[in-house]
Amino acid sequence: MPEPTRRLAVVGGLGVLPSVRLSLPSRRLLAFLAVAGPEASRGVVAGRLWADIPETQARANLRRAIWQSPGGWVVADGDELRLDAEVDLTRLHEVACAAIEGAPLTMDEIDLLSRDLLPGWHEEWAIPAQEAFHLLRVQALEAACVTMTQQRMHALATQAGTAALAADPLRESAAYALILAHLQEGNRHAAAMRFRAFARTLEEELGVAPDPRLARAVNSAVAVRSL
Repeated sequence: MPEPTRRLAVVGGLGVLPSVRLSLPSRRLLAFLAVAGPEASRGVVAGRLWADIPETQARANLRRAIWQSPGGWVVADGDELRLDAEVDLTRLHEVACAAIEGAPLTMDEIDLLSRDLLPGWHEEWAIPAQEAFHLLRVQALEAACVTMTQQRMHALATQAGTAALAADPLRESAAYALILAHLQEGNRHAAAMRFRAFARTLEEELGVAPDPRLARAVNSAVAVRSL
């Protein structure tokens, strides 16, 4: 009987399938290889995961983490380590890049791109990857909102735009895309409400007003003088 495919999730939190109990050291090792790998030398892994202790101790910690990892997940080949599992980040990176280039998103993809990479993890090695994925997913959601508005996929467009703005509440281009999606859908009330909320957020956080183009778009579609 073939061995079930190993799957490792790092978007929205760390999870493994088949479900196995993970120690803290093995969790950190699997997460690092999923984000920075899937292959890396022992020296690199030890130095990144235990950067604040001597190398000999860091390597000892790494050996312990490898030993505690579930069988087959981490393959050691001399000085090289390899994660033997499918990683959700790989697939979502492909989905996000396709959306930026003009592909629409499904509801499931919008939901997955509404989540951050390893939320709650504050380790130095993780932060650059977290920031990069956050920007990528916001760009993808915003681009998909524009694409799907043009394709008259209004329900999905507004879902994608809402997710983009939730991820970056001060992102004016995301607000613009979402408001235009509401207007194209014929939902002028939702567009006006979203504009008011965004204008308040900009004023409270930055002390500025929205782009005049956005105000004109809403004003021209909604007969409301005081927005």
